Amino acid sequence: MTTEASGWFFTQVGKPLEKRPFSIPPPQGDAVVVEIAGCGLCHTDLTFFEGVQTKKAAPLILGHEISGRVIKAGPAAAHVIGKNVIIPAVLPCGECDLCRAGRENICQHQKMPGNDFDGGFATHIVVPGRFVCVLPSDLGKHKVADLSVVADAITTPYQSLKRSGVKAGELAIVVGVGGVGIYMVQHAKNVGATVLALDVDDARLAVAKDQGARFTLNTKGLDQKELKAKIRALVKENKLPAWQWRVFEMSGTKGGQETAYNLLSYAGTLAIVGFTMDKLDLRLSNLMAFDAECFGNWGCRPAFYDDVVKDVISNRVQLLENVEYHPLSTINEVFTASQKHELKKRAILIP
Repeated sequence: MTTEASGWFFTQVGKPLEKRPFSIPPPQGDAVVVEIAGCGLCHTDLTFFEGVQTKKAAPLILGHEISGRVIKAGPAAAHVIGKNVIIPAVLPCGECDLCRAGRENICQHQKMPGNDFDGGFATHIVVPGRFVCVLPSDLGKHKVADLSVVADAITTPYQSLKRSGVKAGELAIVVGVGGVGIYMVQHAKNVGATVLALDVDDARLAVAKDQGARFTLNTKGLDQKELKAKIRALVKENKLPAWQWRVFEMSGTKGGQETAYNLLSYAGTLAIVGFTMDKLDLRLSNLMAFDAECFGNWGCRPAFYDDVVKDVISNRVQLLENVEYHPLSTINEVFTASQKHELKKRAILIP
């Protein structure tokens, strides 16, 4: 028996999303049909909406931060029927060399909702069931819809934290503390690092201070030399580590990436998590001279999701303070507000 559904389709750049009905055939194999509880709006969705090419051509339902309840499943996934789940933003194949090497997040056969196939700005979605994150029965004070943003905004910085190797007592510098960076602050705080948050927005910095940053600094109007001098003074005054800084670039802006690279120190680590199409003029010899490391981060391994969910439910990671809810029917207004930077919190669209 088919499942009747509806979704908001991206059809072409510059046009509002269109609500259309669609039918989902009975799932086969390990496929599952998820009744969507909520879907977070990510900056990536806006880049697709504004013209960055998706893997699947339009018309396409965007949205990759998805949570909901499994209502139907193929024979291989029958055990998850009735379970509340988060759908990872990166769904790997689980079989290739990269997957077997623990790098499932960059599986070359991966599928991303709202990019490779119809995503979460809909009432229902069908996905492979192998890697869905099954939620515990007790979510504490959270609703299933709240946990949609775990699929990207919270897990992506968590993977970056794990790969950086940051330890208790080290200095973690988070460049950009918006919808994803705020969780980088919390993850770093949770492992015992001293967190310095950088941004050009005082309101964001205030939130970062409230949620785990020991120090904050507004970088607006500072050139790179002035900024580094201020940070060096702060480090000396507070007896913080002078070297081996862990720098996390979360802003996805040219200025943010230039700042982050400029903060590389001896034995330092730079993680590039934010995305921009802008090109930078860098002296790569700094990596050699400082014996430093730099890595990129794409999504998150499904293997890390359970630990992140535990941190959210236990309130080690604050979530509810950072999201706001909108009916899915208002999606075009929400997209416009996000483009104009009028949203103060991450939007979750509720069908």
